[in-house]
Amino acid sequence: MNGKVLIIEDVQELADLVAIYLRKEGLEVRATDRAEDALALLESWSADLVILDINLPGIDGFEFLHRFRRTHDSPVIIVSSRDADEDIITGLGFGADEFVTKPFSPRVLTARVRALLRRTYDLGANGEGVGRTIVFGPYCLDMEACILRRGEERIALSAKEFGVLCHLAANLGRPQSPESIYAAVWGNAYGDLTAVAVYIQRLRRKLETNPREPRLIETVHGLGYRLNVAEP
Repeated sequence: MNGKVLIIEDVQELADLVAIYLRKEGLEVRATDRAEDALALLESWSADLVILDINLPGIDGFEFLHRFRRTHDSPVIIVSSRDADEDIITGLGFGADEFVTKPFSPRVLTARVRALLRRTYDLGANGEGVGRTIVFGPYCLDMEACILRRGEERIALSAKEFGVLCHLAANLGRPQSPESIYAAVWGNAYGDLTAVAVYIQRLRRKLETNPREPRLIETVHGLGYRLNVAEP
């Protein structure tokens, strides 16, 4: 598999071990132990995926993620020894696509990287919406090219944000339960469904005129979420 991965991890031995596994997959890997250095590197080198620790010297992982998401939509996997619900929700809310708790298996992490890169560049692989363009509200969603536009403006979405939006768009006007969204986007039948609510809120902040009173991505009580063609 081709692709470029940036590791931001201050434990050198762990960064080196993960890099070895990723390079065996044919991925180009760069590593740094400081978020500041990573931001500087990204000015001249683009990463297809970022593996990010939270506890870093200087700028922490959350602040890096906040800055990174201003200009980048590449997937981010947080790896951290912090496993409190608040940390996981904060990480997802800031734009992470996955949260992996330390200690972890490098083989399992590599599998997550492989799956996330595959979903990012082949979101239509399951046949959902391939070759379709969906228009809703002021937006045009190209589900094959993985592009969302408002007029001439391209809206930056992370891989998971795009996945959630694609699932709603493929079922336009029909309520989708959190379970069905999680199964379609995360690829698992079981998991932490709070992640779905986090990503719905992120999409609303980017797409709704008033995220506190959503009209496009509507909550249908007892059923889930529905994407409307136009604001009611």
